Amino acid sequence: MSRFRQQALLAGCVLTALLTAAGLFVTDHGINPHVWLIVLAVAFLGFLALLDPWVRRRHNAALSTDEHLDAACRALAIGLQSQWNEEVRSRGLIDPDLLDLHWLAAELDVSAEPDAPPGRSDAVVGAFERQINRRMVFLGEAGTGKTTVAMLLTCGLLDRYDGMVPVLLPLSTWNPAVEDVRTWLTRRLYEDHPALRNTELYGSYAADLLVEQHKVLPVLDGLDDIPGDQRADALSRITKAFGNRPLVLTCRTPEFDQAVHLAGPLPGADVVEMAPLDLDEVAAYLRASTDTVGAARWEPVFIQLREEPDGRLADALSTPLTMWLASMVYADSEAEPTELLDRGRFPDARAISDHLCDELVSRAFGNRAFAHHAGATQVWPRDRARKWLEFLAHEMRDRDIRELAWWELRRSVGNTWLAVLGALVLGAIGGFGVAWLMAYSITPSLAPITGLVAGIAVGAAALTASQERKAKPRLGIWRSLLLVPGVLGLAAGLVFGALYGLSAGLVVGLGLAVAVALRFALSSAAELSQASSPQWTMARDRIAVWTGSLVLAVVFGSAAALVFGPGQTGMVGLGLASGLMLGFALAVLHLRWWWFTVARIWLALRGKLPWELMVFLEDSRKLGVLCRAGACYQFRHGLVQDRLAEHEVTTRSATRVLRSPFSARATSER
Repeated sequence: MSRFRQQALLAGCVLTALLTAAGLFVTDHGINPHVWLIVLAVAFLGFLALLDPWVRRRHNAALSTDEHLDAACRALAIGLQSQWNEEVRSRGLIDPDLLDLHWLAAELDVSAEPDAPPGRSDAVVGAFERQINRRMVFLGEAGTGKTTVAMLLTCGLLDRYDGMVPVLLPLSTWNPAVEDVRTWLTRRLYEDHPALRNTELYGSYAADLLVEQHKVLPVLDGLDDIPGDQRADALSRITKAFGNRPLVLTCRTPEFDQAVHLAGPLPGADVVEMAPLDLDEVAAYLRASTDTVGAARWEPVFIQLREEPDGRLADALSTPLTMWLASMVYADSEAEPTELLDRGRFPDARAISDHLCDELVSRAFGNRAFAHHAGATQVWPRDRARKWLEFLAHEMRDRDIRELAWWELRRSVGNTWLAVLGALVLGAIGGFGVAWLMAYSITPSLAPITGLVAGIAVGAAALTASQERKAKPRLGIWRSLLLVPGVLGLAAGLVFGALYGLSAGLVVGLGLAVAVALRFALSSAAELSQASSPQWTMARDRIAVWTGSLVLAVVFGSAAALVFGPGQTGMVGLGLASGLMLGFALAVLHLRWWWFTVARIWLALRGKLPWELMVFLEDSRKLGVLCRAGACYQFRHGLVQDRLAEHEVTTRSATRVLRSPFSARATSER
């Protein structure tokens, strides 16, 4: 639906619910409630028919036209520009004193093109546009700034939008053995930007056609995150899928060399390698990151760098990541950077990098002054925060992903166990709501049976809804605003009408129709230009939950008033409470928010995650441990994630050894 139709539907549903409740009071002025409710029901169905996309199914079923795709590109570019500019600001990449990354032509023979000219990150857009085929590959070791340059390039191209939309995606979410790269790219567009399924605004299969007609510029980050046995095949598939079209790719140098050796070079692409930082640049950056006293503490380290320019310390601090980590870890006046000079503790560059990753978490959490400076909402306990992050990092490593989507938390519980938990809770809430109201009705003896039947029905629906399904643009009867609410409302109205009279049946039937129509409106994403974020995507689900719950609360309260009389305020209140419970149970069935909530609570009860998970994740982003990529979170760098995951494995292994009665014997045998 267009935004206008969506707003009209929301306003019409709320107005209908209010007029239904108002009908309880106008009956005292000589208006027949049956006539009032019948007229209201007919008017509401007519209103739905005017907005029904199914009535216009022939128009909506048509493939996206050029005008549709142009509109989708413009809106998508606006949303992505807002999203990535915010992330660039949060990472401090707009600081005028920002270290300028630079690159040189790759030394290895991994390109069929002449050596690419050197370049710098502040001119990455110009370097890309000067390239004949607009195809670049950024190589480098971990932490050398490949992703940062790709992000800056994406933002720059979005600022200069010319009809092709750059889309930055991590390749860790692609399995070359399962799907084609274009299929994966299309799927990610639909997942990250569900408004592309809006057939009224963009026609059918908009994302498919954006990819097919090369209106999307793929910025593919992290070819090295694909398993080694699939990497060459992945490069070959990328080459075949995009031909000589514009493309950006990042990868670690050895992994790309191996893939090219098996699959051949990427045609027409300039392959450049991120250069190590100059030691003078490192010293200048670290001095600028602290005050005068803090800069003085760094001087022994700078002396060591000048004396051993090829030593382990220089090797460690020559990458933007470790340099940034060092500036964060030793920003505190209590931290002493001279500890890095200890060769016993830090024999090589890897030991220094691991230490900085560990200390990042230690310095970020449990520090009131730092939390206040970063804008975090609270001071999280250091040990618990580390434990929670280690759990998330381990779960992400087990699934071979670099993105943490809040709706994917359900996978950490298990589909069967999650479905059972969610179904039991929803069945209990819905069944109790119905039984509670029936216990005070004119047929209280039916309360246990009615409540049990309602609970079983809601639980069974929850079990069915717990199965993950791929969303598809459907234009059949289930996309009809008129038929689905009308059929469901009629069925419920007939049942309640037979039990409690015509007015009660009309109220319940009309209320259920309003609730279904509201669900349709709130689940329809109309804002493609809205910058995606975890909070925004979750808010949409929560709005749908509470709106549907309140509508059914009004419905049941009105029905109770009609059955028992408006003067029975206790029964009206009971109807409102019962309707709220049943409305909640029905509203959350197919929403990701509910299954995320079940998983979050279960994991919090086991101590795996905090109760305020989303607040913790957002604070972790502000504190520099996480970053945001659209609707997902990521660890600030793969090295931080890998280090935390290693700690989780070590902790689990140590716990199993301590608990085993044979641990001492096993240790001695080893």
